[in-house]
Amino acid sequence: MKSKVNILLVLTLLLHWNSMFSQGCEAEEPGSSSKDSLSGPTIDIFGYLQPQYDYFFTDGDQDNTFRFKRARVGVRGEVLDDFSYYFMLETSPFIGSTGDAYLMDAFITYNADNWARISLGSFKQPFSLDVSTPCNQLKTIERSVVADQLISPQRDFGVAVFGGNKYNRLNYSVALMNGRGLGVKDDNVKKDITGRATYKIIRNLTVGASFRYGYPIPNNNEDDRTTYGAEFLLELNRFAVQGEYIYDEGAYFAGAGGGCGATPIALGKERDGAYILASYDVSEKFQPVFKYEYFDADINIKDNLGYSERMTLGFNYFVNDKVRFQVNYLANIETVVNVNNDALLTQVQVRF
Repeated sequence: MKSKVNILLVLTLLLHWNSMFSQGCEAEEPGSSSKDSLSGPTIDIFGYLQPQYDYFFTDGDQDNTFRFKRARVGVRGEVLDDFSYYFMLETSPFIGSTGDAYLMDAFITYNADNWARISLGSFKQPFSLDVSTPCNQLKTIERSVVADQLISPQRDFGVAVFGGNKYNRLNYSVALMNGRGLGVKDDNVKKDITGRATYKIIRNLTVGASFRYGYPIPNNNEDDRTTYGAEFLLELNRFAVQGEYIYDEGAYFAGAGGGCGATPIALGKERDGAYILASYDVSEKFQPVFKYEYFDADINIKDNLGYSERMTLGFNYFVNDKVRFQVNYLANIETVVNVNNDALLTQVQVRF
């Protein structure tokens, strides 16, 4: 029997979108700003490396490999008081279809007001707490399966408006996007609309909701797709827990790929998934984490092969704010056909 915990929480507050750069993959530190005491244009070179070793517990010879999860470098800054820019390349040969370096984020932001920061270019879709969390701040090495499979493409070309900051209870974001992903020319006349809103109910508890409506199939202006998401984040001193439920229906295009380089799974007409993630800061350096998640590729078929569950157990060790070690054991659970496919992932991250 499938074990599902459908998280149904409503509303709004965008914890990871608290600066004009935060729709990129490298969010600003809380309370920071790109403004400084110098006049004129500014430029900041930044990035991070994530070399990784993966060991898979399969039948026969055990697959194992060294690779880069991500290897990113970018520049950002201001050209005028109200105009900023952000540009990032992915150079890891293990992400993308060709193995070559390619454009991840590139956008210009006009900071008209706290409630109207307007960005134009290439950036993440404003959907889901998991997707909006910067890649270098994820508490587990892998994003949730449901986010990687259903929020695809995670990056796209478009225009977005962001409102609110970390001092406001309410934050929102809404975007009009091509719907085709990076490195692909828009090939239909329809656009996708995506939005996310969060609200801090009390000091420690934030809830949120996301929505997307679009046309994912190339050269097709008829077949649409609708996606809903609900989330929460609870932070109590050293303990934190977050959860998310995502439901998706309608057309989809496997050629868009999965998020963070994941291999896309064949989907039915309706699909959903959820996760819950808990962490505890034993000290400033050591943080154990646990995540449970499920993903159902076709909720209309009982005991389908696309249904899976996963438990992730591991820890993060912070040498300082620039160097982090991650160790995760992924226990994959298939309810129809049992497959030996657990994995042990280890990663070192250095930010600069």
